[in-house]
Amino acid sequence: MFKKILIANRGEIACRVIKSARKMGIKTVAVYSDADAHALHVKMADEAVHIGPPPANQSYIVIDKIMDAIRQTGAEAVHPGYGFLSENMKFAEALENEGVVFVGPPSPAIESMGDKITSKKLAMEAGVSTVPGYMGLIADADEAVKISGEIGYPVMIKASAGGGGKGMRIAWSESEVKEGFESSKNEAANSFGDDRIFIEKFVTQPRHIEIQVLADQHGNCVYLHERECSIQRRNQKVIEEAPSPFLDEATRRAMGEQACALAKAVGYTSAGTVEFIVDGDRNFYFLEMNTRLQVEHPVTELITGVDLVEQMIRVAAGEPLPFKQEDLKINGWAMESRLYAEDPYRNFLPSIGRLTRYRPPVEGHTVRGGIVRNDTGVFEGGEISMFYDPMIAKLCTWGESRADAIEEMRLALDTFEVEGIGHNLPFCSAVMDHPKFCAGEMTTAFIAEEYPDGFEGVTLDHATLKRVAAAAAAMNRVSEIRLSRISGTLGNHERHVGENWVVTLQGEDFAVKVSADKSGSTVSFADGTHLRVESSWVPGHSLAELLIESRPLVLKVGLIPSGFRLRVRGADLKVHVRTPRAAELAKLMPEKLPPDTSKFLLCPMPGLIVKINVAEGDEVQEGQALATVEAMKMENILRAERKGVVKKVNAAPGASLKVDEVIMEFE
Repeated sequence: MFKKILIANRGEIACRVIKSARKMGIKTVAVYSDADAHALHVKMADEAVHIGPPPANQSYIVIDKIMDAIRQTGAEAVHPGYGFLSENMKFAEALENEGVVFVGPPSPAIESMGDKITSKKLAMEAGVSTVPGYMGLIADADEAVKISGEIGYPVMIKASAGGGGKGMRIAWSESEVKEGFESSKNEAANSFGDDRIFIEKFVTQPRHIEIQVLADQHGNCVYLHERECSIQRRNQKVIEEAPSPFLDEATRRAMGEQACALAKAVGYTSAGTVEFIVDGDRNFYFLEMNTRLQVEHPVTELITGVDLVEQMIRVAAGEPLPFKQEDLKINGWAMESRLYAEDPYRNFLPSIGRLTRYRPPVEGHTVRGGIVRNDTGVFEGGEISMFYDPMIAKLCTWGESRADAIEEMRLALDTFEVEGIGHNLPFCSAVMDHPKFCAGEMTTAFIAEEYPDGFEGVTLDHATLKRVAAAAAAMNRVSEIRLSRISGTLGNHERHVGENWVVTLQGEDFAVKVSADKSGSTVSFADGTHLRVESSWVPGHSLAELLIESRPLVLKVGLIPSGFRLRVRGADLKVHVRTPRAAELAKLMPEKLPPDTSKFLLCPMPGLIVKINVAEGDEVQEGQALATVEAMKMENILRAERKGVVKKVNAAPGASLKVDEVIMEFE
């Protein structure tokens, strides 16, 4: 077995590999850029080597710099993680020439299956059903338009060397092909150093289901069942689960056997993933093969009990797989929520900055019999950089059934505290409560169809509002008692805490009476109902874990005048708890209106201006592209919300802007 492994990556996946290597007694080497000098993976590794400036094309994807780090430390093997150099054949060849083991497939397999165009041709030759498309190289946007017309709209424009949604666009018309082709080429070049593009038919109403395979150097290949990855935004996975709620056993077996046959045909070893598009009749079509570890591998580990990173290392060391296909059963259900530094209230645009609070839920077994796991590469006080992927963490839960895994995820998300940056945690919570998701009825168009106008938060139902109101009333009583004791020590008498209050939240008023005892409070409502509240929360704590009628409720807590800011299940609530007289007077107060910014195009996130599409005096139409901003390796096209005339352009290409800086003004 290896004594020392270098991880040619960063962030949560580097930390993940280090954990398995440490368990196996293998020393680890981290590499880091200037931006990652204080990163968690650097702290966790036994050694760390600096490899250059923050941009990945000057550090993490520069093969010579990684090779120098290997020579400096004497690492015997390299685990590439995912992204960066993980599917780079030249990197695998460089390691082979140096006599260093690549913890992944042989370079010919990377060449044949890591490239999306080549892999599709091989799959077709092997008789695998594939999505119609054009596999040749496409010279320019005009040729892309011609090909798209022959295939038939809608089409998918994809980077041949792509992954993680980078360099991928869906186009429904000629204009969208022209626009998407250029953006895809730019993103592909910046992310992978390879701007080749291909086009295929976009299958409507598809489900994205992938098969995890694992093969050794002794001719053994198994599949570790499937993952459902249909909840995607901008072709980037957000929620994954294993197994899929859609497949039956026959389809699962057919997909698994086909995936293994394809892997064997190209001499594949190590962990890999064969991705399929599955239609409503369970017909499946080969999409691509990822010749690396997938981001969502933890859900497979949770339902099989197999440490995929450990097996990758053992396969690379020449060991045979310790199990056969019949040994790999599905145990329970697992969910994964990808926590991104993206602001859901700003159309999921990237957010950067310092994590002023980062408190994930406790990992391990829960009191309900489930499991919580959190794979991360950040820590409280650390910074989310504009140079890399916006992922903060991968929160995973396991339960005996799908409903159990979802409920564990709901509570884990409510418990997860993240402050200082915009993040998609509220959105993940909203998905967990969505009726279609809970029923397992989703396609890759789920987010676009269910949130067509973007995410604007969650409106809680009346029953949940009552539970939150009861919790707020009980918490308010705890706060008032503490204040009365403080005032009692300063004055000559103790202030009396009343029982009658009005709780206002989400536009509703709840008149309540709070009757407290040593073990909790009983909150009585005007309609004659009562809710029992038990909690150990004390003022100043940012998390309140309560039992309402013996059912758990977790609230993130902040103080506001006359109440609390409470966040739960994707809802962000201003909750006022007032005396009946104060509540009566509050209704007479005028509402403060936000400033009018309709005549400005504001930069929605910190980023670099790549392109300005209009000039002063131009008349623009609704939906017209105005500017392109690049952040976290993604290009974001900003469009006109309405018809107007450009009065002034305040920014030029190459400018770095902060959130809400003015790009242009309108008459």
